[in-house]
Amino acid sequence: MIDTLGKHAKTAAFELAKLSTLEKNALLHALAQALITQTDFIILENAKDLAHAQDNGVNDIMVDRLRLTPERILDMAEGIRQVATLADPVGQVMTGFTNLDGLKVLQTRVPIGVIGMIFESRPNVTIDAFSLCFKTNNAVILRGGKDAINSNKALVTVIKAALVAQGITEHAVGLVTDTSHEVARQMMLATEYLDVLIPRGGAGLIRTIKEQSRVPIIETGSGNVSIYVDEFADLEMATKIVINAKVQRPSVCNAAESLVVHEKVAAEFLPKLQTAIDAVQPVDFRLDDIAINLMTGTPATDADFSTEYLDYTMSVKIVSDLDQAIAHINHYGTKHSESIITENIAHAAQFQAQIDAAVVYVNASTRFTDGFVFGFGAEIGISTQKLHARGPMGLEALTSYKYLINGTGQTRG
Repeated sequence: MIDTLGKHAKTAAFELAKLSTLEKNALLHALAQALITQTDFIILENAKDLAHAQDNGVNDIMVDRLRLTPERILDMAEGIRQVATLADPVGQVMTGFTNLDGLKVLQTRVPIGVIGMIFESRPNVTIDAFSLCFKTNNAVILRGGKDAINSNKALVTVIKAALVAQGITEHAVGLVTDTSHEVARQMMLATEYLDVLIPRGGAGLIRTIKEQSRVPIIETGSGNVSIYVDEFADLEMATKIVINAKVQRPSVCNAAESLVVHEKVAAEFLPKLQTAIDAVQPVDFRLDDIAINLMTGTPATDADFSTEYLDYTMSVKIVSDLDQAIAHINHYGTKHSESIITENIAHAAQFQAQIDAAVVYVNASTRFTDGFVFGFGAEIGISTQKLHARGPMGLEALTSYKYLINGTGQTRG
């Protein structure tokens, strides 16, 4: 299967490289409308995945990751339209100069080629990945999880129909329909076809791909995300932000998993937070030796501070100063998103300078780490590594570059 998909994708990548911005945008607008037109079909197929998940005892939070609704499909369509309105990075001149030999040197953005994605649960990734890859003239091969296979098949069916209607190769997108681990492993070894592989999912998936893939990867991170409530925090603001970051949608990677609190405000803040959060959605707090005396929960283990729960669970750590907070977060975090709540400008600046994460907030919820929110139209993932791309990955992250050299007969002596 991977061999066939790879050959088709490799050929498609050369064809896609010829498409103009106008042609790409026309397809994206057509696809956005097609999603809306095919809403009933998509939801019908999605219902099969939801029923299978519920029959297998999947919890409500993870079922929500799978669910497609008319509103979510409208959001997907709007994301595609936003990608269409963004400047096309392909062909952009990054830098240009004339060297001492009189050669004119241009560094220009080009497509990567064929991008592979292995992802879990959320079928909207299918649309996000395709729209961003297509806008950057890349072919994409998608391998979603078995829990969303019917939804992904439906979405790829709609994509392929839109491509054919616009006279563009349907192999711009390929879907791996065999969701076995063996086929996923074959994809990780497909260096002949894939230029890069992007995993998007939990820590276990990402770790496996890092260890086994021979295809270069861009690591998109699990989100062990922390919020630090400083001694100079506005505690009413802190309460509002923590509630939003933890319970608004706990199944996503930018939801907060850990709360770090300065000891000077812990006795006042934590009981009030628990009362306020219980009124919205009770949370199972995992508490350190000090916090256990200030609110209701269970004693935290060391593993609790490094766990991405994706649930209504949160670890709590009390610290004596900002340096300790930064050290704790850098030790246990996954370099995704972190936030400080403080009215102290110096503390805010130190936190942003010293926290090792792709996105660092001051007085804001971590839930904003999102390609759509950042104005990228969508995201193919949130990179937690430091090479090539970091944070929400939009169009530019899906390009490489090459040098175009123009001379007048120069030779090197």
